[in-house]
Amino acid sequence: MKQAAHIKKLLPGFIPLFVFIIADEYWGMKVGIVVAVIIGLGEMVYTWIRENRLDRFVLLDTALLVALSGISILLENEIFFKLKPALIESILVVILGVSVFSPIDIIGTMTRKYMKGIEMNKEQELLFKRNLRNLFYIVLLHTSLVFYSAFYMSKEAWAFISGGLFYLVFILYFGFEYFKNRKSIRTNGVGENSTSEYENEEWLPVVEENGRIIGKAPRSLCHKGEKILHPVVHLHVLNSHGYIFLQKRPLEKLVQPGKWDTAVGGHISFGEDLETALRREAYEEIGLENFAAKPLGNYRWDSDIESELVYYFVSYDYQKIRLHSEEVVEGKFWSPSQIERELGQGIFTPNFEYEYQLLKKNRIR
Repeated sequence: MKQAAHIKKLLPGFIPLFVFIIADEYWGMKVGIVVAVIIGLGEMVYTWIRENRLDRFVLLDTALLVALSGISILLENEIFFKLKPALIESILVVILGVSVFSPIDIIGTMTRKYMKGIEMNKEQELLFKRNLRNLFYIVLLHTSLVFYSAFYMSKEAWAFISGGLFYLVFILYFGFEYFKNRKSIRTNGVGENSTSEYENEEWLPVVEENGRIIGKAPRSLCHKGEKILHPVVHLHVLNSHGYIFLQKRPLEKLVQPGKWDTAVGGHISFGEDLETALRREAYEEIGLENFAAKPLGNYRWDSDIESELVYYFVSYDYQKIRLHSEEVVEGKFWSPSQIERELGQGIFTPNFEYEYQLLKKNRIR
């Protein structure tokens, strides 16, 4: 889940606290408690009706608000109420501290439980740990400020520190991380002093899912599981009977060796446009020249080693095919019925099987 989504999920839980602060300012603590409880209960009912679940975070926030405010009224001392945010954050500090500085990874366990299917490589795990460590120090510092403001500062200052400052600090931190990562992408994911390591490699555009180019990266780095999104072209060639031409990948290929794949598939080099890349790859792989191609769309494809933005096309100029590349072991036309019989049997690449379903949806077969 993205960092902004995490913040969005936390926001409703703090609404009773903010409502209390405003109501208390105008009508006093007792009225503030009543209004905050009504808001909290309303949030829980809304969540239950809409999502059929109990929002435990809102429940906890409202319950602590009532408990600490009640103690403040009974003892005629509002310090207990002021300490509530710090007490909640202290729990978070402990969880973060245990996850970062001990073998017990509470946050990691929760992440794997609720984000099934998402795996991190070694570098991503190190980055995750670094962010947790930074968050530990940030939350620890903020908790200390809340404690200090509760005893030695005005109610207005305490309200800002315990509420607005919390979100401001996190927005600044995540904003800094976002722009730093963007800069890292633009500098190809390598240090400025080590760029020469890749100077003899093919460089690929780094793109967003809408196709906008945001940088470039060496080909090897794009194939190391870093999930650097880069564009590729695929071309399906059909004959007059609707049979689809497929090529067989060499056994020495790193990705999907020995499997049948799309007639043409290859990367777009940095500085190369879509049409140029398509015609270059078509000639290099199946000797196709002076052909007409129809664009069908694009989609994102994620595998264990790379992330691609695939632009796929169809052509009916099948008579111009001539195999002349060592990268293509064999090529032949497959009928739709032959393909249907072999789907899911490990004969084709997963990428082609996915794209074949797209061709069927476009009634191209």
